[in-house]
Amino acid sequence: MAMRFFLKTMAAGIDRCSEWTGRMVSWVVVLLVAVVFIDVVMRYTANTSFVFTQELEWHLFGFIFLMGAGYTLLYDQHVRVDVIYQRLSNKGRAWINVLGCIFFLFPGALLIIYTSWVFAWESFAFMEGSPDPGGIPFRFVIKACVPLGYVLFLLQGISMFIRNLYILLEPPSEANENQREGL
Repeated sequence: MAMRFFLKTMAAGIDRCSEWTGRMVSWVVVLLVAVVFIDVVMRYTANTSFVFTQELEWHLFGFIFLMGAGYTLLYDQHVRVDVIYQRLSNKGRAWINVLGCIFFLFPGALLIIYTSWVFAWESFAFMEGSPDPGGIPFRFVIKACVPLGYVLFLLQGISMFIRNLYILLEPPSEANENQREGL
């Protein structure tokens, strides 16, 4: 019983972290739209463009993509082919989610975290910046978002795994109640 409480509390904490991160990232989307707008206006009215602005666009997009992955998983909005999945029962979906976490999400996220942290650390150690004149001097920041974003994605995967595991382990009547409660 204590383990069950601990796992549900952990899943809820991860969900809160993903929710907070997603809300923060949503403001970065507004910033990205403003930067792109300014870049387009400068290009068409002044016939000029800056390397810094162009790099900032892809840095912001990369940040949004990486840091928003856990939030997207929280709301089950990742792209997938739902031809079979949508027609399954709750337990059938739970089986696909549990097996998907074990065989794809966990190994994939761990592999990317393992391989990218050295990449990010070396970039930070050299204080890597843009090789282009006028570019962003802090390239190491976006490179650090790769392992960090995948840690957040992995954590949300753990929450998803816990919730789906409980769907599989509970009797049908309890599973229906937990579905209504979001567990």
